[in-house]
Amino acid sequence: MSYLLHIDATSFDAESISRQVARSYLEVWPGEVVHRDLAATPVPHLTAAGITARLTDPAQHTPEQQAAAAVQDELVEEFLGATGYLFTVPLYNYGVPSSFKAWMDQIIIFGRTYNLPDGPPPAAGRATTVISSRGGAYGPGAPHEGRDHLVPHIRESLGRELGLDLEFITIEFGLAPVVPILSQFIGMHETSLANAHQQARRQAGALTEQVRAA
Repeated sequence: MSYLLHIDATSFDAESISRQVARSYLEVWPGEVVHRDLAATPVPHLTAAGITARLTDPAQHTPEQQAAAAVQDELVEEFLGATGYLFTVPLYNYGVPSSFKAWMDQIIIFGRTYNLPDGPPPAAGRATTVISSRGGAYGPGAPHEGRDHLVPHIRESLGRELGLDLEFITIEFGLAPVVPILSQFIGMHETSLANAHQQARRQAGALTEQVRAA
C-alpha cells in the first residue's frame, strides 16, 4: 500500500476544525501518511525563476533556476508518488489559503502533471478528499450562496487539469461557537461537523478498499 499525501493548509493549530475532521479520516486509513503542513513549513510562491526553469534546458539553468526547479521536483515527486490525497483547506476570504495556492502553483506543470502529449495526467482518477471548514454558510439558499470560490477553484485546477477524483467535505458555521452574533447557528454547526466526521471516515474506508482491491 503506497502512501496518502496529506497537504494541510490551515493556519490554526491541532484544534482547528479542519484538522479535527482530518484526524477522523486518518484514524481509518491504515497505510503510510506523508504530511506536509503548509503553516509550519510554507512552500515558496512561484517565482520568475521557477517559471522560466520549466521552459529552459536544465543544462542552461541559472543558480536561481536550479534552486527553483529543485523545489518543484521535490513537490511533484511527492505528489505523484501518492496513492491518494487528503487536502485540509479552510475557506479564507472566499477562496483557498495562499499557502495552498502556492503549493498548487508549484506542482501544476504543463506537460508534466497535466496536458501530456501521450496520455492522461499521471495522477488522473486518484481519490482525493478535500476538507474545508468555513465560518458561515455558503450552500443553496444561504445569504453567501455563490461566494465560495474555493470549491470551483480546486475543481478546475486539481479536478479538470490534473484529473483528480475529488470529494469535498465542508463544515459550515465554524464561527458560531465563538462569534456571538452567530450563536443561533451553533446547532447547525454541530450537525455539519458531525456529518463531516462521518463522511471523512467513509472516504478513508473507501480509499482503503480501493487500494486493497488493486
